[in-house]
Amino acid sequence: MIERARPDPDALLSRVQAEEKQQTHGRLKIFLGYAAGVGKTYAMLEAAHQRQAEGVDVVVGYVETHGRAETQTLLDGLELVPRHQVEYRGTTLPEMDIDAVLARRPQLALVDEFAHTNAPGSRHPKRYLDVIDLLDAGIDVYTTLNIQHLESLNDVVAQITGIVVRETVPDRVLDEASELQFVDLPPDELLKRLKEGKVYVPDQAARAIQKFFRKGNLTALREIALRRAAEQVDEQMRAYMQTRAIPGPWPASERLLVCVSPSPLSEKLVRGTRRLADELNAEWFAVYVELPAHERLSLTERDRVARTLLLAEELGAKTVTAPGHTITDTVVNYARSHNVTKIIVGKPLRPRWQEWLRGSVVDQLIRQSGSIDVYVISSEPERPSPLVNTQSWRSHTPWSRYAYGVGLVGLATALGELLHPPLSVTNVLIIYLFVQIVAGVFLGRGPAILASILGVLTFDFFFVPPQYTFAVADTEYVLTFAGLFAVGMVISYLTARLRQQAERAQQRANEAANLYELGRALAVASEMETITQTVIDHITETFSREAAIFLPDANGSQTLQLVAHSPEFVPDENETAVATWAFEHGQPAGRGTNTLPAAYSRYLPLKTANGVEGVLGVRPQAETALLSPEQRRLLEAFAGLAALAVERAQLSDKAEEARIQVETERMRSSLLSSVSHDLRTPLAYITGALSSLHHDISLLSEDAQQELVLTALEEAQRLNRLVGNLLDMTRLESGALKPALKPADVQDLVGAALAQMSSQLHGRTLDVQIPDYLPPVNIDFVLMVQAFVNLIDNALKYSPPDTPIQVMAYGDGGAVMITVADRGPGIPEAGMVRIFDKFFRADPVGVGGAGLGLAISKGIVEAHHGRIHAENRPDGGASFTISLPVADET
Repeated sequence: MIERARPDPDALLSRVQAEEKQQTHGRLKIFLGYAAGVGKTYAMLEAAHQRQAEGVDVVVGYVETHGRAETQTLLDGLELVPRHQVEYRGTTLPEMDIDAVLARRPQLALVDEFAHTNAPGSRHPKRYLDVIDLLDAGIDVYTTLNIQHLESLNDVVAQITGIVVRETVPDRVLDEASELQFVDLPPDELLKRLKEGKVYVPDQAARAIQKFFRKGNLTALREIALRRAAEQVDEQMRAYMQTRAIPGPWPASERLLVCVSPSPLSEKLVRGTRRLADELNAEWFAVYVELPAHERLSLTERDRVARTLLLAEELGAKTVTAPGHTITDTVVNYARSHNVTKIIVGKPLRPRWQEWLRGSVVDQLIRQSGSIDVYVISSEPERPSPLVNTQSWRSHTPWSRYAYGVGLVGLATALGELLHPPLSVTNVLIIYLFVQIVAGVFLGRGPAILASILGVLTFDFFFVPPQYTFAVADTEYVLTFAGLFAVGMVISYLTARLRQQAERAQQRANEAANLYELGRALAVASEMETITQTVIDHITETFSREAAIFLPDANGSQTLQLVAHSPEFVPDENETAVATWAFEHGQPAGRGTNTLPAAYSRYLPLKTANGVEGVLGVRPQAETALLSPEQRRLLEAFAGLAALAVERAQLSDKAEEARIQVETERMRSSLLSSVSHDLRTPLAYITGALSSLHHDISLLSEDAQQELVLTALEEAQRLNRLVGNLLDMTRLESGALKPALKPADVQDLVGAALAQMSSQLHGRTLDVQIPDYLPPVNIDFVLMVQAFVNLIDNALKYSPPDTPIQVMAYGDGGAVMITVADRGPGIPEAGMVRIFDKFFRADPVGVGGAGLGLAISKGIVEAHHGRIHAENRPDGGASFTISLPVADET
């Protein structure tokens, strides 16, 4: 029995993820050709008519007929979306209206010229980015592409044709295409069509034949296109076999690493590595080693490194910036730790003598690579770039420092002249060495080297016999000169290297400090307003830029609202639209990006693991100010911290809402359970009494009838107090309770409360201790009576019938203290903090009531600017004391 191999789990996972993506993502079909005129647009339109006949909703987003009648004829019967007219430098340029196509939402959109560069002011600088938006919206797209527009083949095409193609698309979009259809036409037939004017007008055709459309060029491009199409089919077949565990000769897994440097040739290395990775079906890395000398790079060179790493990312590489002291050690260590099998470097372009002096990175890699293969890719040196070097001289070595270096040598010479008779020539030499150390530490490499040269010359001229001449009587001094110069050079090199490392360490420390300060500030901020303002303040301070933060509307919609911004930065409608795009797509947009780059500001989505929480907008104070790659990384880190803080605040708000909802539900349940019992009980008594009086009045004696009437009356009064408590609680919570304060006597207050409770106090022992000399209190008499009624009712409920109820009053400075005490079980320690809460009862089983009386009393007392507190009595029972301010005698 033959056991079938199990499918590759990773391949299965990738396939499942791809299928899930296809459910909501549009499908891309590319009609690939090797040159203009082979019939790509014609084939695309024919396929579109076939799909339309099948019932598919098809629209033409953009198709360029180039004046060809047969192509124009195929547009008949297809819906055309009107083009967007873009004004640029006095010229109107037609472009695809991406917003109109998205609003139309067809099943299939036709978009010609995939690699086209959009006019300035469009949403994206490249048309392929517009196509990606359509695919993300779930719209299928048919498009056309010539092979020379593929980014990884840019150098190869330039070498074949002698023409550098400026409009390119990343290879990844071709790799992610659902279908690739190669449109072929033999070169001879294409040249014939070109001469007949079916591709270009006659004048353009003649120039094209001379420059690009030579048969050799077309043959080579055709071969490249066929190979690329075959590779695509082969990759699809391998993926199919792997996911279904079909046995086959699978190639060993390879990993490539390409070394990136500030050299213009790095882009060619990256493209070449991409092609090699395609051939080997290998994962690949682009590594830039950040040496201490990185700080000396000009802005042009730094930008070139950033662009090269960005190109590598677009072509599918994992990019890494690794700090290190030497390129060789850093690259080899990274390659070994990541199981890299092949390292790709560029052929050295420096003269051989410079390699002898400075060493060759290629030779060192070959020696240290061990089992790792090293590929050396050759390339012709490019002409000098016309870009102006924005950093012709280092700011840390201006001319003044060279002058200081000369001054130090002069000072050493003067000091040596003063001390020379007592000191020997050898000791004077120490002074020059000290000067070289000082120059290296405080002035930099250039001044230190100058000090070393001048030190040797002045030492020879002033102190070596014969003096005041450069002649040397003793040849041993030649070795002294060489040693002095060598020591000076070593010192200058080491000190300059330490200075660069210190500057780099200081920069990293500053970045870490900025992140720490922002993180610490956000950690203690709980309110959303505080969080957003903290982020804006730190961005303004760190980057000298204005900032704004957008968050989704609080009502749950996805409409962005400007919640915080710098005083001078108020985004208009257009800028808000850019921020909305960044929020909806979860990608940066605006200034310095591939989406709406004409915007004045850069917008970063505040992304977390749970999605996009908002958008951070950053605008420079000067239009020409650009962020360095290091600043962009730091800004992205700031955005990450801000996103986490915003998410934390939102989750905190949601948690508080959930807690309030749970508490509300608990209180509602308590209210229903308590009120329903307390409402039914008196209603049952009233109903029973009245029913007996109605049906059995002839059988009842006069005393029995009177007793039933009193019972109904007492229960009605009890019901009235319950409903009154509920209404009073509602008034207290709504703030509608406004006491009408008037001076009142304490004895009258207590007497009125006891009178209302006379029936409940029947048979109970009452101990009232109120002095006659107490001053009047400023109260709303009716409300305060209700508060004392609730306290007395509470004492009656929780104390045995044979125990007394005490009511005491006494003066305490500018207040009168009134206490209601009982001899019941007291208040449990756990319930002491909640005794005045709504619906809380110390004994919810044995005692009836809604649990509102004490809460209402507390609310009434506090409305009178008084205080109430509860405590357990030492010898048993509980006491409730009210403190009321004395009335103003005036």
